[in-house]
Amino acid sequence: MAEGEEIRTEAQATIVLATGRRKTSVARVRVKAGQGGIKVNKKDYKEYFKDINAQKAVESPFKAIEAPDRFEVVTSVSGGGYSGQAGAIRLGIARALGKIEKAYLDTLKAAGFLTRDSRMKERKKYGQRGARRRFQFSKR
Repeated sequence: MAEGEEIRTEAQATIVLATGRRKTSVARVRVKAGQGGIKVNKKDYKEYFKDINAQKAVESPFKAIEAPDRFEVVTSVSGGGYSGQAGAIRLGIARALGKIEKAYLDTLKAAGFLTRDSRMKERKKYGQRGARRRFQFSKR
């Protein structure tokens, strides 16, 4: 089990905890068996993410395993923008589903949901206007 991830049992409901990261966003995900539903920061995910692409990213691990209404998800996410937050939640959900059922791991891995997207914004360098943009050069 990786750092910050564990399995809890509370009153016959197994709650699986997992962490997802993307850019500067961090999502703490709790998944348990239930009627379905995804809460992000105490709101429904469709209310939290107005962008349809972000909503699809959050739903995608459930569509890959063909079980959209078998699990309840509660997440708290911070940092970054909505796209990075949606990617972090997707990774957290995929990791949690892999811990719930080992058979899901192959499907999720083949779909690319268990790969951490490590792309980050490049830092600004001194003596330049940005990460790669230089100040304008004048020969005369």
